[in-house]
Amino acid sequence: MRRLALFALALSFAAFARGEPAFENARVIVWDTRTALPAARHDFVAVPLSQVGTARFGHRGEIPSRDGTRTIVIELKNTAVAPIRNNSGYPLAYPRPNATRLFENERVIAWDVRWPPGQPTPMHYHDKDALAVFEAAGAIQSTTPDGKKTSGPNQVGQIIFAGRDRTHSELLLRGQARAVIIELK
Repeated sequence: MRRLALFALALSFAAFARGEPAFENARVIVWDTRTALPAARHDFVAVPLSQVGTARFGHRGEIPSRDGTRTIVIELKNTAVAPIRNNSGYPLAYPRPNATRLFENERVIAWDVRWPPGQPTPMHYHDKDALAVFEAAGAIQSTTPDGKKTSGPNQVGQIIFAGRDRTHSELLLRGQARAVIIELK
């Protein structure tokens, strides 16, 4: 997880400087911008970093960001994946304590998630691909059911794509941690 986090952070900063996508895969194109982007080619979720704990859903053809506001824009490609069953024996990742649903539609579920100090999340299962946009700096430790632990720092504006079919709990080790999590349906 640490290497993935550092890789995502490096991508985010490099793209920010060049005006290129911060991240792209078969499901999303992610932009980290302070300028107005042209009309979106896909439906999108915009996470303005100046308004902590918020996100908005937009449609193809709309302008996803404006000048002067650092915004993470997640364009949703038209790539469908078959749902997977939760055979883990653990509850789904969301809903859970310290996670507030911002909105849900046929494409995504957006969550405002906080990790309070000393409060581990319950062990949980992720049945959806998810993209995290961090809005606070800290370090989170992830622990799998067999006890394997990984941790890494999170910076404001860091973007992490995490694939589905994983089980773990999370604990804030230092600093603060807050993110808008976009689950992809």
